[in-house]
Parts: sequence; C-alpha cells; structure tokens
Amino acid sequence: MAELEPTLQMLKDLTDAKGIPGDEKEPRDVMKQYIEPFADEVTTDRLGSLIAKKTGKKGGPRIMITGHLDEIGFMITTIDDNGFLKFQTVGGWWSQVMLAQRVTVMTRKGSITGIIGSKPPHILPPEQRKKSVEIKDMFIDIGASSKEEAESFGVRPGDSVVPICDFTVMNNEKLLMAKAWDNRIGCAIAIEVLKRLEKIDHPNEVYGVGAVQEEVGLRGAKTAANKVKPDIGFAVDVGIAGDTPGVTSNDAAAKIGKGPQVLIYDHSMIAHKGLRDFVTDIADTYSIPYQFDAMSGGGTDAGSIHLSGEGVPSLAITVPTRYIHTHAAILHRDDFEHAVQLLVEISKALDEDKVKAIVFDN
Repeated sequence: MAELEPTLQMLKDLTDAKGIPGDEKEPRDVMKQYIEPFADEVTTDRLGSLIAKKTGKKGGPRIMITGHLDEIGFMITTIDDNGFLKFQTVGGWWSQVMLAQRVTVMTRKGSITGIIGSKPPHILPPEQRKKSVEIKDMFIDIGASSKEEAESFGVRPGDSVVPICDFTVMNNEKLLMAKAWDNRIGCAIAIEVLKRLEKIDHPNEVYGVGAVQEEVGLRGAKTAANKVKPDIGFAVDVGIAGDTPGVTSNDAAAKIGKGPQVLIYDHSMIAHKGLRDFVTDIADTYSIPYQFDAMSGGGTDAGSIHLSGEGVPSLAITVPTRYIHTHAAILHRDDFEHAVQLLVEISKALDEDKVKAIVFDN
C-alpha cells in the first residue's frame, strides 16, 4: 500500500482504531496523539471523554467542538458449549446488514477474528427464508471447538466486538470508505480545527472534545460539557446522505460532496436559531458550501451539550455519509475540508459580543 499523506493517515488511524461505547481507549489514544501538539492542555473527564483546550484569548467565550469516539459494535454475553459466542448490539444496528460480516473480538489476550453467523437458509422453511434473521438468533464463530477453547483464547462475557473494514481510498480519490466514520470524522474535524487555529488569533477558548458513549445515549458529551462549561456548543457528526438508489429527497436531501449539513432539527435538539443564522452567515461570507437537513429520529451530542449548565446555544454540523450504522460507510473528503473551514472561521469570529448577541438576542 502506498504511503498516505498526513491527513489521510490521521483518518486511517482514527477509523482503524477499535472502540465501542464504554471501551474507547484505542480511539482516545489516537485522538490524543494527533490533537496534543496543537493544544495548550489535554485532559479527560471521569467517564473517559478527551478534552483538548486551545486558548486564543484567555477568559474569552468557551467554544466546544465535539466529535464522539465510540462506534457501534457488539458485546459478548455468553459462550455456548461448542465455542460459539452470543452477543448483544451496542448502538443501533439493522439486522439485515450484519450476517456473514467479519468482526474483531477484543479479548484480554488480544484480538480475535470472527464472523457473524446464523442457521443457513437452505434448511429453513420457505416462508422463513423471506424474513430477516433476528439478532437473537445470530452468533459469532471464532473457530473454537468448545467453550473451554474459546475461554483459552481469552474470550469472556463483556468483551467488545467491532466490525472489520480497512480504511480505503476509492478510485475516485475524494471518496473514502471506512468503518467508524460515525464518528471518527467528528474527532478528525476537532483535531484539524485546533491545528489550523495554531497560528491564528481567535477571541475565545476552543475545546476540541472526543466524547464517549454517544451511541448509547449522548452520555460523554454530558459529562464533558459539565467540565468545560461552554458558552457555545457544536456537535460534529455524520449525517444521512440521500444520493443512493431508491432514496428520495423527501427521505434524505443531502448529497455527498455538496458541503456539510447544518442540522436544524433532530430527536435530541431543535437547533438554536441565532447560532444557526450566525453559522450560515459565516458560510455565505466565505463561500463555504452547506446543506440544511432535519431528522425526525436520531440525535447528536448537541442534544446533551445544549442542556448542560444553564443552557448552551448549540448546533450540529454533520458530514453526509452513505451506509451509516453498517460495517462500511463512504463520505467525501471535500465535506470534511469544508466542515473544518467553516468551524475555523466560526472560531475566529465568535468574540464576546457575538456570543452575547446569540445568547440574549434570540
């Protein structure tokens, strides 16, 4: 494999790292490695979220830019007598995308490759073949012949399981495929924003955060926000791309490569109107493409940030992504670059007067 340029190497390292909710050490270590050179200080809260502080003006408004470290995955619950592993999902999965997929089981003795299996369709009654296999009827095969052998590999209940999909630059080199774009792309955006602010004056204190346990209830962003006490909050995450066959603009309007999404509504938060207008005015001023979007279901870490303290004007800025919550997803590098550019310009403009106007005039 040809050597990757630095930004792509960062994206590869972040997405190849394995970390389901509650077990985010690998991606946290990678994020710390990349963000620490550009931060004044890097700390963690007691739940495990990483918080990197970049001071422009000491005592200025606190701007929190949050991606989440965790990815959807599975947890081992039991080992049967024949060495097959039963599991539960951690985060939202659709059963149709799981079968026959390779996974990594993270044991105390190291990682083991397995495959998600079920009863083969050849022996099912005709009517049952037409139905999706239920997750409770699936298992993970790690090549063990007995419970004792599986245990000798180091497997035990509570072990994390993550999908396998190597970071891949596609033939169209703007398109990048990986597992865990949801949401290592948000962590990458936070890293890159602090990097680009290194030699730029900005009138505030910017916090780049890698939150834990987003996929199971926006948990890490809540504890991180309690520690940061932000004046303005941004969640940077993935959004749904609607540019694949069978998806109408009524289902999902955004297209990859057409700019980051400004999320005006989701199940966890109604976007703050004043902050939305400020952000889109910045984008218009600097000719940064963006797309409006809304989701009736799902949420982002902004849902926790905006309810912290006495309330925090918050907004989610997302990167449209195909096939989220599967083993492999695809996004467009231009959307990543434009999201970074937008957040850098926002950080340069959010002084004390602007923040007061957003908070109190809307």
